[in-house]
Amino acid sequence: RVGAMSAQQRFRILSLNLTDSHTGEVMWESAEGQDLMSMTTAHVPMRILKCKAVSREVTFHSEEALTNLCVQQRVLLQGMRIEEWAFRFGFVMPRSTNTWQTTITAASESEMLPPEVLSGNVSIETTFYDGDLFLCKLVVLVFYD
Repeated sequence: RVGAMSAQQRFRILSLNLTDSHTGEVMWESAEGQDLMSMTTAHVPMRILKCKAVSREVTFHSEEALTNLCVQQRVLLQGMRIEEWAFRFGFVMPRSTNTWQTTITAASESEMLPPEVLSGNVSIETTFYDGDLFLCKLVVLVFYD
C-alpha cells in the first residue's frame, strides 16, 4: 500500500537503562540518538553483579494502536537460553510513548557465574509483538567493566 509505514516507523525503542533497584542509581543507559533497533552493546560496571535487584527500563513509541502488546525477554549465555519470561500488556494507545520496567532479583552468590564468564557472552533479547504480529527485537550484548 502506498504511504504505508514500516514496522520500525510504527513502533520504536527510544531508550534503555539499567538501575540498582534499591538505590535508584543508573548503572547504564543508552546514548541519546543511539540506534536501539539493532544489536546494542552495554558496558556495565561490574558492581551491578553485587546488586540485590536490577531494574531494566525500556521506553518505546507506538504510532498505531496495539490491541495486544506482548513482550518476550530471553537471556542467552553464548547463544544458549538460560532464562525466559513472557509479559502481556494488552492495549497501547496510538501515538503514545510508554515505559516498560522489569525488576530482576539476583541469584545467590553461590549460583552466580563469575563476571569473566559472563562478560561479552551474555545477551538479552527483548521481542515485542502485537498478538502474533512481530514488531521489533532489541538485542543487548552485555560487558562487565
